[in-house]
Amino acid sequence: MSYLTQKTIKNNVTFSGVALHSGVNVNLIIKPANPNFGIVFKRIDLKEKNLVYPSFVNVTNTSLNTTIENEFGVKVSTIEHLMGALFCLGIDNALIEIDNEEVPILDGSAKKFIENISLSGIEISNSPIKIIKINKEVNFSDGERFITIKPSTLSLDIDFELKYDNAIIGNQRNKFKIYEDDLSDVYNSRTYCLFEDIELIKKNGLAKGGSLENAIVVKGEEILNSEGLRNNKEFVNHKILDCIGDLYTSGYRIVASIICSQGGHYLTNQLLRKVFKDKENFSILEIKEKNLPHTLINRNLLRSIA
Repeated sequence: MSYLTQKTIKNNVTFSGVALHSGVNVNLIIKPANPNFGIVFKRIDLKEKNLVYPSFVNVTNTSLNTTIENEFGVKVSTIEHLMGALFCLGIDNALIEIDNEEVPILDGSAKKFIENISLSGIEISNSPIKIIKINKEVNFSDGERFITIKPSTLSLDIDFELKYDNAIIGNQRNKFKIYEDDLSDVYNSRTYCLFEDIELIKKNGLAKGGSLENAIVVKGEEILNSEGLRNNKEFVNHKILDCIGDLYTSGYRIVASIICSQGGHYLTNQLLRKVFKDKENFSILEIKEKNLPHTLINRNLLRSIA
């Protein structure tokens, strides 16, 4: 089996559930697509002008989620967990039909996306993949928060840290080689919030569908979810999941080293905009398997679903 050719899913995959921010029930179907189709969202509740492309240039909101929008004002929001799942599974091409504006939150992680897409099977084509190779270091900062992307040889390394003035979250840091390491703790990690922030979030019209079924809630020194944490670095691991999903709005998998402190959707999007503003910062390469002794999809994840 060739790891370095384009992939799609073998069969339709259906998801239904509540949207985290709007609170409405949403149905979503991921369908197979031909090579070089890419990832495309289609708002089937609208009859025209309903295709939305998950590109960093189409990101119009990064407040508590990533929202993409086409030139006609049609939006799809909270795409990051699904995009992270597609990235980790090596899915290059898929049509995603959705009957509302926001992707269902499911359990707040990418776990169900990974599991259900994997069960559908993966279709491997003969068309070679393309990758983005970072040629120069690029930095973006916002006060004390920063994100840096540097050249790497054959991997995507993400080194991420959080700093919270909270006894439970505190300072957390983790690092993964995305194409090599076991990412179970990343895609199983759920979104989270502080209890004291909930009222303000809801005043801003967000988190209408939020519950202990789809988010970790931290109150002082207590986790309100009865089952506790899924892993001891679930907070920073979820941020790494978000980062992976947002990086996939570049259009291809990336070979680079990323260091981020206290980042999120905004920093990752601004970094991509800065990288692609100058053609000297990157190269887009078509990969022939004989030229690259590396999978560019996660080997551990592929073995676990085989």
